[in-house]
Order: sequence, then structure tokens, then C-alpha cells
Amino acid sequence: MSDTVLAIDIGSTKICAIIAEIEDSEVTIQGHGISKSQGVKKGAITNIELASKSIKKAISDAKRIAGSNISSATVSISNAYAKSLNSTGIVNIPHKDISIKEINRVMQTALYNANVPTEYDIIHVLPYNFRVDDQDFIEDPFGMNASRMEVDVNIIMTQKSNLSNLKKAVRSAGVEIDGIVLSGYASAIATMDEDEKELGVAVIDLGGQTSNLVIHTGNSIRYNDFLGVGSNHITNDLSMALHTPLQIAENVKVRHGSLIESSNEIIELPIIGDEESRNGVSLEVVHSVIFSRVEEALMILSKSLEKSALKEQIGAGIILTGGMTKLKGMRELAQAIFTGMPVRVGYPDNVNGLFDELKDPAFSTVVGLLLYKAGGHTQYEINFQQELLHSKAMFEDNLKDIRIGHTANNTEEVQATRSQKENKEHKEHKQEDQEGADISFDDLSDLGHENKNPFKKLASWARQLF
Repeated sequence: MSDTVLAIDIGSTKICAIIAEIEDSEVTIQGHGISKSQGVKKGAITNIELASKSIKKAISDAKRIAGSNISSATVSISNAYAKSLNSTGIVNIPHKDISIKEINRVMQTALYNANVPTEYDIIHVLPYNFRVDDQDFIEDPFGMNASRMEVDVNIIMTQKSNLSNLKKAVRSAGVEIDGIVLSGYASAIATMDEDEKELGVAVIDLGGQTSNLVIHTGNSIRYNDFLGVGSNHITNDLSMALHTPLQIAENVKVRHGSLIESSNEIIELPIIGDEESRNGVSLEVVHSVIFSRVEEALMILSKSLEKSALKEQIGAGIILTGGMTKLKGMRELAQAIFTGMPVRVGYPDNVNGLFDELKDPAFSTVVGLLLYKAGGHTQYEINFQQELLHSKAMFEDNLKDIRIGHTANNTEEVQATRSQKENKEHKEHKQEDQEGADISFDDLSDLGHENKNPFKKLASWARQLF
């Protein structure tokens, strides 16, 4: 069965909306819309009305291309809003078999045990280690036999006011929110492969006004951090250093921005406030301004990686993604700063019908949102609606009707359907019994061609006798 979904990435420089169809975990893009971001600064919404207009424009373009009138969306929330904490849950297994119900119970226990501040809401509860009867590092406890189960979880949360502002901006654009995903988590889903998940990897999303760092080890996101520096800061630095308008500085960055080679070539640029006059600027100055800003940002992210205490668990190294990775020499500079770790630039993948415009690291987050909806999330996860997401099959009485990917809440629906079915069958049996009470001997069918029904024989003999 196919499902149409809308994903919206609310960034500081652009807002991107994509409508796609999901069938058997395969994502096919139907249409997309991109608008310039307004009312959003450093990942935080600063003007609900302006943000809503930008979101509405992106959604309208996507709807027009896709020919769809979808009214609910999965939305990214910036790492700027997010905080995380670790917690542990322990439960006994009375029936000795671990089912989805037990996994949900142990994760809800870990959430209950966590010291979540009252002004915060939960976005994700991500398990990174299961223990079954003191056996550690269980990949998947489902179906195992045990008397006790423990789980370590990473809880990602955000301030209620921030979440409320995000919901208001999206609702004002005429769309309800049916999913919220941390933007760094979404970028990781879009760029990581299976080997990197297994070995442990850090994903750095270098955006327009912000940079996000998430570390994925032990089947889950373990650490996330945020830096309020992005490629727009390079533009601002260039504008101030070269005394030229912002748009000209942006063009210089795109055309001549390089972190490897510097040149003595002189370019003519207009001056702020007197655009008729031209000023000669050496590309060497351009190179040094860009290099110093990018080096500073990567150094801060390197310190954050050290602070996480998970560096030793990152076997697959660093994935760089986001718009800033288009700067020439970005991978080489990152390789020099993150010493001894492999570095690659990650592009969004695993999606059909990806428009050429979207085959770009700047669109990793929005593609990650689609893959999240298609089941690309952590094996077990409690989402912002407090539902357990998983990919196990829930069996009903009729084996032909196997429902995949049910949330824990849906098990109640399955039980309700089952009880309705049983009631219906009970009524039918009762009706048959009543009909059986009124049956006449003449209605009894023959048991075979040779041997006639003995009750029928007895009835005809009685008629002849009396």
C-alpha cells in the first residue's frame, strides 16, 4: 500500500518542501518547492508570520508540481533547540518472551526515570544498548527468552515554547504536523550507509547559518551539538573585509571561494554606498577570509567531538554534508583538522525520482525526513507523540492481513478488531443454535447415497404407524 508524505526542512537560508510516495519502504519524489527563508535566524523562528509565508510558498510549489493536496507534514527541528540526556530502564519479563509490548515498556520506563525538565518536550527516545539477563550489547531483543531486560536511551528534547512556535508557523501555512525530526538526525539518515552505522560515524551538517554535529554509534544517535556558524558568516566577513554589498560578496564566495589555492589575481568589486566606484581586491584576501572562518568553525566542532567522549567509537570517521561543503577543498581541510579520521562528503541517496536540483548536500535534511517516514529511523524509537516506532510485523487472526510497522498504540486497534470479530462469530453461532432447535426431521439431509439418515427413517415409520 502506498502512502503520500510531505517533508519540510525549515532552514535558516532556505525552506524546502518535498512531496513523495512511499511504497514498500521505497521513496519516489513527486514534487518539490524551495523558498528563501524569512523569519528564521540561526535555526530559531524569530518571526512566525514571515516564516509561515516562506513555508507556504515552498509547500504550494511542491503541491503544484506533484498534483497533490496533502495536509500533514513531517518537519525538521533545528539542533539549536535541542538538548539531550541519557537514561536507563529495567523491566521484568513475566512470560519470559520479549515482545514489542515489553520493548515499549522498558523504553517508557527509561523515559519515566529520566529527569526531563517541565518546560521541555520529548522529540526522540533512542535506545543505543539493550541488556538481556546481564548479557550486554544485544542488537535486537525482540523474540528473545529472558526474565529481565534493560535499556540505555538517549532522550532528545526541546523547549515547549520553541516547539509551539514551530507548530504555529507550520499550521499558519495550512498544514498540520504529523512528525518532528531533529535536523541533524535527518541528515544522518540520508547520508550514512550500513557499514558506517555499524562502525560508528559523526555527521557534520554545515548549513547557511548553523552547523550541526551528531554522532551515531550503537545503532542510534548518541550525541548532538549545535554551532551558530554557517556559510552566511563567510559572506558577511567578505562583505566587511572587501567593503562590498552582501550579494556581491556571495557571488565572490561562490565563484572564487577555495580553501586550497590562493591567487594574486585582482578582481574589481563595487563599494558599499558608492556602487558606481570600483575597488581592486586580491583573491589572496578572499582566500584568507574564507579559510580563517571555515577553519574556526571546524576547530570548534572538533573540540565538541572530543567533549562527547565518543571519539574512540567512531570507526567510520566523519561525513560532511550541507551547503557549505561545496567550497573547494572542504574535505581536505577537515581531514587536516580531524586528524587520523577518514572524511567524506555525503550526498542524499536511496530515493527515486530525485530532481537534479536536489542531488546536493544542501538537501540532505529534507531527503532524510522522507527516509525517516519510510522506516529509516532507529530500529526502535519513541517519537514526539509518545508512540513506539518499529518495523516488526503484528499478526492478526487472518495471516494474509499482516500489518507492518505498527506503533504500540495500534496494537490496541488490533485487539479491538479481534474482539469485534469474536463477538460477531459468537452471535452467528448463537443464531445457528436457535435455528437448530426449530429444525424438522424432514430438513435433515441424507448422509450418503447408500445409507439413508436413520432419523429420517424413524420419522417416516412413525407416520405410517399412526
